[in-house]
Amino acid sequence: MGPSNASMLGLQLGHPRSKIREVLCLGAHSDDIEIGCGGAILELAAADPALHVTWVVFSGNDKREAEARLAAGRFLRGAGSSRVVVRKQRDGFFPAQLTEIKEFFEELKQISAPDLIFTHYRHDRHQDHRTISDLTWNTFRNHLVLEYEIPKYDGDLGTPNVFVPIGRKAARRKVDDICAIFKSQVGQHWFTPDLFFALMRMRGIECCAEFAEAFYSRKAVLDITAPTRTSRTAPKRAPGRSG
Repeated sequence: MGPSNASMLGLQLGHPRSKIREVLCLGAHSDDIEIGCGGAILELAAADPALHVTWVVFSGNDKREAEARLAAGRFLRGAGSSRVVVRKQRDGFFPAQLTEIKEFFEELKQISAPDLIFTHYRHDRHQDHRTISDLTWNTFRNHLVLEYEIPKYDGDLGTPNVFVPIGRKAARRKVDDICAIFKSQVGQHWFTPDLFFALMRMRGIECCAEFAEAFYSRKAVLDITAPTRTSRTAPKRAPGRSG
């Protein structure tokens, strides 16, 4: 299949009529956000230097927390402002900690007014991922939510319906940073640069791009009327462990 200049019909979310000013990224574990939507974050930050991002990682021991904060700093370098929160939920036991996590979501709803939310895929086979996805929809009921995918042993990749083309430079930066930062994952059979490139390349083919990240949108509203600018309150300090 040779190179093509064709492109799919799409919506330009960076257009002045549909500008994304604030993004909320939710990941059950350190490296989930980077793998699932790291390229999209890089592209969004490059398109709008005033972008504000709230980045929440729900679990991580001291080593994984350090990796999460370092990665967030790298991926959010181009954003205008950011808030990073790393919590201490027990890895693998999120369903058993549902009340505590739900309470945090309710706090998060009070201090974040995102135009776009990145979260886990609802049918992800990892129980922690599914918990975060379910609580995202339970909490944020009037927002654009995109569910990202994480390749894994369980083989739960599906047929996503939203694609974000990722430029070659951003794709390379995403993979390089993931592999350089998350040293705790080195040796895992899935943690290889060719896997991360392959998934972006496959999704790129599906949307007539070289590289892309893919997402699931379960509900979206297309507003074709003239937009009205709404005022936003200043963000408050994030709950939990932030920095």
